[in-house]
Amino acid sequence: MAEVSSSLLEQLKSCIVWSWTYLWTLWFFLMLFLVYILRVPLKINDNLSTVSMFLNTLTPKFYVALTGTSSLISGLILIFEWWYFRKYGTSFIEQVSVSHLRPLLGGVDNTAPSNSTSNNGDTDSNRQSVSECKVWRNPLNLFRGAEYNRYTWVTGREPLTYYDMNLSAQDHQTFFTCETDHLRPADASKKDLMQKAWRERNPQARISAAHEALELNECATAYILLAEEEATTIVEAERLFKQALKAGEVCYRRSQQLQHHGAQYEAQHRRDTNVLVYIKRRLAMCSRKLGRTREAVKMMRDLMKEFPLLSMFNIHENLLEALLELQAYADVQAVLAKYDDISLPKSATICYTAALLKARAVSDKFSPEAASRRGLSTAEMNAVEAIHRAVEFNPHVPKYLLEMKSLILPPEHILKRGDSEAIAYAFFHLQHWKRVEGALNLLHCTWEGTFRMIPYPLEKGHLFYPYPICTETADRELLPFSVYPKKELPFFILFTAGLCSFTAMLALLTHQFPELMGVFAKAFLSTLFAPLNFVMEKVESILPSSLWHQLTRI
Repeated sequence: MAEVSSSLLEQLKSCIVWSWTYLWTLWFFLMLFLVYILRVPLKINDNLSTVSMFLNTLTPKFYVALTGTSSLISGLILIFEWWYFRKYGTSFIEQVSVSHLRPLLGGVDNTAPSNSTSNNGDTDSNRQSVSECKVWRNPLNLFRGAEYNRYTWVTGREPLTYYDMNLSAQDHQTFFTCETDHLRPADASKKDLMQKAWRERNPQARISAAHEALELNECATAYILLAEEEATTIVEAERLFKQALKAGEVCYRRSQQLQHHGAQYEAQHRRDTNVLVYIKRRLAMCSRKLGRTREAVKMMRDLMKEFPLLSMFNIHENLLEALLELQAYADVQAVLAKYDDISLPKSATICYTAALLKARAVSDKFSPEAASRRGLSTAEMNAVEAIHRAVEFNPHVPKYLLEMKSLILPPEHILKRGDSEAIAYAFFHLQHWKRVEGALNLLHCTWEGTFRMIPYPLEKGHLFYPYPICTETADRELLPFSVYPKKELPFFILFTAGLCSFTAMLALLTHQFPELMGVFAKAFLSTLFAPLNFVMEKVESILPSSLWHQLTRI
């Protein structure tokens, strides 16, 4: 019984809401009908004739003043709208209409969920560490000899900037050398050769130094350099990395036994650990590129279990890409649950992969027309919020995924939230988005709306820290064409600009040609009111003129 009464109440409420939605239309037509009925006692025709006589007596100076004042007011509104847009990233008129007028007209106020999301995002962002314009090594960087050099052979141009290659040289010196190498007399000569090789700018000189180091003794870092730069195929690079693995494991076991004998031995063990992890990760990447994806996933999982504290290589991003290739979405979700944490730094791979998984649940049946009619479901709202989160983290990515911008070879280093990271992500993950039916369609329908919701300039973020001001400048060192995506101007700024220009032109023309503009204004008004006059004549011919007197008698 209670269920029946509650359902009746719900139906009654829905009927009331429906009636109030369309009641204002009925009220409008009722007012028009009353004005027509009361036109005689209210002397509407006499008042209209008086107004027309008054307008005919006005001089052209009045119209000049009227249009000039309108142009001035619209110009002031334009200046205010432009200032408000530059400061807050939205139109003041649109914001007022959405915040105050839409609830009065029966719209749904969705500010509460977004505010709660914003508060959670602020809490999350406060726990993250601020790292402005820190350049990170690309976890999925290509092989110079087997991949980057192909571009050079075909086009004759370098695919990497000098700044990017210089950063790689610094990384190699940091990972593969240590200050205590000279304490090993047997290894000192080959270590000196490799230190010289990592500092060399000429590729041939680096390769020659690596061969010289191998002539002296087995050297893991020499094999690494040859696999990266001399090998022309992935198969050859894998063979060299396997040789490097044998030499690296010997050095790692030896330094592991001596690491507690002093600070110098601990530094050598840390260096040997970096070398071993680098080799195993690149071997896993070779397996992935050669189509042995399951083998690559196993190698990456074993590597993450063996060295869980070495997060600087971001091996989990390699693992996510390989799992997406296998379409093991449950395993991808498990990895995200571990690494998409508030205490860990975010990346485009994490944010957009999370958005892809949310979109996958609804994208195959998503239709913007149906969603606009019935509203978004809970799953669709979760997908849109995930896309909003990803777009706020890196707004460059959607144009590459939607192929609105052409892809190039990704650099060896990326800037978080920058154009370089977007290229690196889309280069490897575009195929995974295409594989999920409707995912790119959902991204296309929602990303521009979410992009407009982001504060611009990003002086404050909803979910992340503000977009660093230096990002675009630093990203240009890696990608000479990097530009932060610009937002389109709001409608009301364009409208007020057009209104200001139009009224200013009318004021100028009225001042210069008063008689001609008067004739034009009269012709325009007569044309404008011609349909209304036609309707009034038809109504008067249908209804008797003495209807009001008959109503008063009743």
